[in-house]
Amino acid sequence: MSDESTVAPRSRKTLLIRYGEIYLKGQNRSFFMNKMLGQIREAVRPFGGEAWLSDGHIYVGGMSDVDATVKRVQRMFGIHSLSVAAELPKDYAAIIAFAEETARTRAGSFKVKARRSDKRFQPDSQEINRELGHLMLQANPSLRVDVTNPDWTFNVEVRDRVYVYNDIIPGAGGMPRGTNGKACLMLSGGIDSPVAGYMVAKRGASLCAVYFDGFPYTSERAREKVVSLARILTESCGPIRMYAAPFTPVQEAIRGACPEQYTTVLMRRFMVRIAQRIARREKASALITGESVGQVASQTMDSLVCTDAVAEMPVFRPLIGMDKIEIIQRAESIGTYETSILPYEDCCSIFTPKHPVTHPALRAVEAAEGALDVDALTEAAFSGAERLL
Repeated sequence: MSDESTVAPRSRKTLLIRYGEIYLKGQNRSFFMNKMLGQIREAVRPFGGEAWLSDGHIYVGGMSDVDATVKRVQRMFGIHSLSVAAELPKDYAAIIAFAEETARTRAGSFKVKARRSDKRFQPDSQEINRELGHLMLQANPSLRVDVTNPDWTFNVEVRDRVYVYNDIIPGAGGMPRGTNGKACLMLSGGIDSPVAGYMVAKRGASLCAVYFDGFPYTSERAREKVVSLARILTESCGPIRMYAAPFTPVQEAIRGACPEQYTTVLMRRFMVRIAQRIARREKASALITGESVGQVASQTMDSLVCTDAVAEMPVFRPLIGMDKIEIIQRAESIGTYETSILPYEDCCSIFTPKHPVTHPALRAVEAAEGALDVDALTEAAFSGAERLL
């Protein structure tokens, strides 16, 4: 039996979940729908919830904690919006009774908005709007009708059963997790990289992550901070397998053998090499960084060219055209900002040159790197990577 024919369980309160871009997927829509339905079922199970698909919508019922379920579902990618609805029998008298009960507990202006996917149900939508509005005014004369800009809306959806709700709660949007491959996030303890990972995951990618550990120049708290950021991301992005790669030997080798002004760009090239090795092991096909053009010396156009010269897979930079204020606002909205600003250093703040080159030539960078045993340093960092999550 398909999910479309699943009979809804009886429930006083039901979540109506709406999806956005999945509507555009044509013949592939069922793949995305089933992926999202499975993830919703997994998310609501701890609260006793049961999810089902009917009439092109996803529903959740049987929740022991409605508020906690809403918060969990609201963060999930692929969901455009949701509502907490009263589930009623397909009986017009029951709808009238609920409308009158609602009217007695509310104030301000309102409108009634009815929709019928079951066109056999009578009266029709326009008549429901008119009659319920009239009856609700009779039940509470202090209310007033405003069909243009009401304080609240009494929504009635006639489907397999009748669902009545007032509020539409925005969802995270995007595409369901895991529908667009896997990418490896180069996760630092800063503001930018967690936002970058979130944005790519929102487009349907699963994530793994690598942190470049500068111990003993960086503290254990710096590592714990990055683990905390990864855990925050998992609330929306799903499970993230995270590694810490020992980066201090690379930094010390660069400091000992290379011109100081090239330190930052050389470190970035090693990070890409190491992250690629981890990405391949995790069957990820792209890297993600939090770089934005011109934000620091390693993020000028010329520096990015030198970094990408060692890349053997796509490097996604979703923040590339954003300024810092925009990035901070996004970090606040996804819940990573307060952790990102904790004052624990990361490896990028160690061995920072006083006068880094801002417009490096690739030939000069490669010449400076020639003093290093690149393969051995990369292999040691990859082999020594420790799984943290």
